[in-house]
Amino acid sequence: MMIPHIPEDAPFNSDQRAWLSGFMAGLNSRLLAGESTASAPAAGASQPIHILYGTQTGNAEQVAMDAAAAAKNLGMAPEVHGLDDIDMAQLATMRHLVIVTSTYGEGEMPDNAQLFWEALSADSAPRLESLKFAVLALGDTGYDGFCQAGKLIDTRLEQLGATRITTRLDCDIDFEDAAAAWLGETLPLASEKPATVTAATVPAPAREQSGWSRKNPYGSTVAVNRRLSGSTSSKEIRHFEFDLGDSGLTYEAGDALGVIPVNDPALVDLLIEKLGASSDTEVNGSPLHALLSNQYEISTPSRDLIAEVERRAGHEELTHIVRNGDKEALDAFLWSKDSLDLVSLIAEGGLGAAEFVGLLKPLQHRAYSISSSPKEADGHVHLTIASVRYHAANRERGGVCSTHLADRVAEGASAGIFVSQNKAFRVPADDNAPMIMVGPGTGIAPFRAFLQERRARGAEGRNWLFFGDQRRDSDFIYEDELSTMSRDGLLTRLDLAFSRDQDAKIYVQTRMRENGKALFSWLEEGASFYVCGDASRMARDVDTALGDIIAEHGGMTAEKAADYMAGLKRDKRYLRDVY
Repeated sequence: MMIPHIPEDAPFNSDQRAWLSGFMAGLNSRLLAGESTASAPAAGASQPIHILYGTQTGNAEQVAMDAAAAAKNLGMAPEVHGLDDIDMAQLATMRHLVIVTSTYGEGEMPDNAQLFWEALSADSAPRLESLKFAVLALGDTGYDGFCQAGKLIDTRLEQLGATRITTRLDCDIDFEDAAAAWLGETLPLASEKPATVTAATVPAPAREQSGWSRKNPYGSTVAVNRRLSGSTSSKEIRHFEFDLGDSGLTYEAGDALGVIPVNDPALVDLLIEKLGASSDTEVNGSPLHALLSNQYEISTPSRDLIAEVERRAGHEELTHIVRNGDKEALDAFLWSKDSLDLVSLIAEGGLGAAEFVGLLKPLQHRAYSISSSPKEADGHVHLTIASVRYHAANRERGGVCSTHLADRVAEGASAGIFVSQNKAFRVPADDNAPMIMVGPGTGIAPFRAFLQERRARGAEGRNWLFFGDQRRDSDFIYEDELSTMSRDGLLTRLDLAFSRDQDAKIYVQTRMRENGKALFSWLEEGASFYVCGDASRMARDVDTALGDIIAEHGGMTAEKAADYMAGLKRDKRYLRDVY
C-alpha cells in the first residue's frame, strides 16, 4: 500500500505542503519496508504515547504539537508536556516516549528543560528498562554545542536502560522537512498496533494557521520607523510598527516577530568584486547578486567557509587556531570579521563564485520580542530594536537585520514578517497576581506589551518594572509611556538603573538587591518573575541576585534558595526571554 500523492491544488500553503510531503515520505518508507497495515485500534483502546518538548523560542513545542496530532490520527493517545512538567516518578511509568528539544546558547538546555535534565542526570534517577524512546533534536550548526541538549538526553536515557525506537535525528536551522520525515518514520514504529495509513491520517501542521511563515513571510508595510534613543546616546534604538493589513496574522503579548533580512548591498558588491565575478554571474541558475542579497548568510562566516579558508590561505595564526580546536581563540580571531574578511585571506582568484556560495549557510530570519499588545496596537505589531553598528578594517559594518530595517526600510516600505509563538512567556493568567519584570535596554520590549495587555484587560494585579541602560538623558526609552503608566497606577513600582550616570556602576540587579525585602515579599504573595535581555551577562547576574535575595530575606541556605527558585520555575513563575 502506498500513501496517495498530495494533489497540487490541495488547500495547503507551502510550509504545510512540505510538512505533509515529509511526513508521508517517512510513512511510505516504513510501508515499503514491509510494515504491517493492520487496522488502527479502537478509540477506547488507544495506545498512550508521551511527547515531551524543551523549547526556548517555541519551535520545539510546535513540532511536538504537530507530532501529537499525527500520533492521534495513527490511533494513539498522545500526551504533550514541557520537559520540566515531568518528574522522575512520572517518567518511570512511561512506556512510549518522543522528546523534541532545542539547544540554547552554547550547548545548554532550554529553560523549560533544565530541571528535567538535572533530575535525569542525577545518581538518583530511576532505571527505565520498560521505556521505548526517540529524540528529535533541533539546533544550529553555527554553534559548537550543536543539538547538545538532545544528545545529552538521548545518551542518558540509554544509560538508564531505555530502548531507542529509532536513531536520534539532529536538525539544523532548516528543520521542518527533516523533522517531518523523521516523525513519519518514527511514530508508526512507536505503535504497538501499526495503523492503516491514508492521506486523511496525516494532519496539516498547526503552526501557521494564517498561512504566513518563515518560508512564506507576509510583506508588511512599515508604518513607523523612528529613533527612540537620544542623539547623544552611544546606542541607536528604534521603534518599528508593522501594519498587519488583511494578513490574518495574530499574536499575543510575549510572542516574537520573525523578520526576513536583506544583506547590506555594499557588502554584496564588495564580495562579488573580490570573487572576480559580476552581479549577473549565474550560480545554480540564479544571479549571484540576488543569491548574496537574499539567500545566504554573508556577515557571519560559516564553519565550512572558515575550514576552507584555513585550508587554502596559508594563514599561520588561523591554521594554528583551527587545528588546535581553540574555540576562544577562534572567536577572538573572528571578532568583527565577516565573509569578505575571510575571503580576502586567500590569494586573488583562489575561490570562485560557485565554490563560495557552496560554503555558505542560508540567510535566516531574525526574531525580535514583540513590544505591543494586540489589544492596543490597532492592527499593528511593534518592535524595539537596537541597530548594531561598528567600524572595522576601514569599513562600516552593521547587524544584518537591524541596519536593514533602520537604513533601508523607510516608513511606507515593506519587510517580510511572520509571528513566532512563545506560549511559555505569557502575562499571568490571573489578573490579580503580582508581576515583576526585569528588562534593561531593549529587554523592555515584551514588558511594554505585558503592561499594555494588563491595561486593556483591566487587570488589578500589581506591576513592578526594573529598567535601565547607560544614561538617563539619552537612553530612557519609552520614558513618557512609563511615566504615564506610573502616574495612572498601572505601573506600581518603577526602579531605574542607569549605569554611567555616576562613578559607581548601577545595574538592574543592583536595584533588585537594594529592594530585596520587598521583592521577596512579592514572590511570597504569588508574583511571577520575568527577565528579558542579554543571556550571557545580565540574565546570569539577575539569576544570581534573585537567589541571594531569596536566601537572605527568606532566611534560607543557598541550597534551599535554589529549591525555592526551582519551584518558581516549575510553577511557571520564573520565566525568561533571553538571547
